[in-house]
Amino acid sequence: MTEFELIAITTFGLEALVKEELKEIGYKPTKVENGRITFRGPKEAIARVNIYLRCAERVLLKMGEFIATDFDELYDQTRELPWSDFLTEDAEFPVTGKSARSQLHSVSACQSIIKKAVVDNLKKEYQREWFEENGSLFSIRFSLINDRVILSIDTSGEGLHKRGYRELVTDSPLQETLAAAMIKLSRWDGDRILIDPFTGSGTIPIEAAMLGKRIAPGLKRRFIAEKWPFLNDTIWNRAREEARSMIKKDYEPRLIIGNDIDNEVIGIARHHARKAEVEELIHFQKKDFVDFQNSRKYGYIITNPPYGERSGKRETVDRLYRDMGKKLLPLDTWSFYILTSYPEFETLFGKKASKRRKLYNGGIECQYYQYYGPWPPRDKNSLKIEGEK
Repeated sequence: MTEFELIAITTFGLEALVKEELKEIGYKPTKVENGRITFRGPKEAIARVNIYLRCAERVLLKMGEFIATDFDELYDQTRELPWSDFLTEDAEFPVTGKSARSQLHSVSACQSIIKKAVVDNLKKEYQREWFEENGSLFSIRFSLINDRVILSIDTSGEGLHKRGYRELVTDSPLQETLAAAMIKLSRWDGDRILIDPFTGSGTIPIEAAMLGKRIAPGLKRRFIAEKWPFLNDTIWNRAREEARSMIKKDYEPRLIIGNDIDNEVIGIARHHARKAEVEELIHFQKKDFVDFQNSRKYGYIITNPPYGERSGKRETVDRLYRDMGKKLLPLDTWSFYILTSYPEFETLFGKKASKRRKLYNGGIECQYYQYYGPWPPRDKNSLKIEGEK
């Protein structure tokens, strides 16, 4: 097999971003659905997309797709798939999945049927009755929605938000993939100062620095598919060498700043920046938002402030958002990108956003409020508004 059908799984709302990422890496999406983007590529694509994708959650190797309304159909069609092309004789292959709006609604029953079908397929191919499952891990996943079954094998292992730099825990951390998406949606490209005034563990500044320096997010971590025999070390080594060659050695953004009121949290953010090898690009400092000020003519605020879902009282959050409006709106040449689930945010902030986008943070439905400021003049006759094309 020279080409595989692959699926990039993503958080709802980020499908268009992941589609564009795949195009940038060199793969043309064939189907875009809620939470998944299907595309095709050679086996090298499995390594490259795992290493390069910033906004996707994981990459799956698609095995088959069919309609099943009873367990006989599920078993028969699963058994016919080419499992032995991928699963070794000693493979460990647990089955997990989900079912929604389908006649086969029992997840545990579907797991059992799919497992039995795969075992029976391997029995025929390997001419044996028992499999010890003490070899490489091939995690089989199924999605059963409206009676449509999609069977796949996970190539990533841990979610792709696990970059490898975030070791220490803080309250309500922002997932790395979502932070990267917030930056990409803002179109920040390192030409202006970027400040996160509620930086927490430093995820937004770190992801901005990695994006600006072109450090592939998966460069330093390992993936479950690296132990699959048909994906040899050469494939993964080449993909990592390619990624390393694209890093900007002399990248110097004007400034990336992360502020937080908690000094201990700032220490954690600095530790994470060191692990990500972008410490020299970010200035972390202990600072209460009430003391926020900046004299730069143009700049970006990209932030995920507290919104009362996990911490803080309503009165405290109300006061914070009013303070944000008082501090930020006078900076009329700046751009603001603010993620919150708080429904009254615009009222408290004092201005309607140029654009809103629904995103999910840890299962919480949020709005990404985007306030477009003007681009710095390219010449004496141009002053483009950021949201304009």
